[in-house]
Amino acid sequence: MSQPQTLSSEEIQRILPHRFPFLLVDRILSLELGKRIVGLKNVTINEPFFQGHFPGRPIMPGVLIVEAMAQVGGILALMSTPENLGNPSVLLMGVDKVRFRKPVVPGDQLLVEVETLRSGKRFWKMQAKALVNEAVVCEGEVIAAVGEEEQ
Repeated sequence: MSQPQTLSSEEIQRILPHRFPFLLVDRILSLELGKRIVGLKNVTINEPFFQGHFPGRPIMPGVLIVEAMAQVGGILALMSTPENLGNPSVLLMGVDKVRFRKPVVPGDQLLVEVETLRSGKRFWKMQAKALVNEAVVCEGEVIAAVGEEEQ
């Protein structure tokens, strides 16, 4: 059976443990198991963080852009290691070389592209970038652990 190339919001929720308001990926647009994934986050004025970040000039917090990149990377890692699917343990272990280029504001569509640098059964290192209108707004490396920690 071949793996899906796209995932809906409902399918994403069967893979990731995150839920609103902390689920920061709305759709997977493409997926190449073990290699690459592209996700989408529609940024709306209704996001709870815009109320305080910043009144009069709403900007998506950079840490949440990084979290969106990590969630998309987590989907890639989980889908690529079927033995971990259904496991609620996806942990962000580190971020390296993260740079923010432009602000993300309500109405933007955040396109998240993640490519595998190193992968294993449990630990994944990935290169991630977030784009709005084809312009890079954030980029960096994400390190994730998937599956239950062995005791």
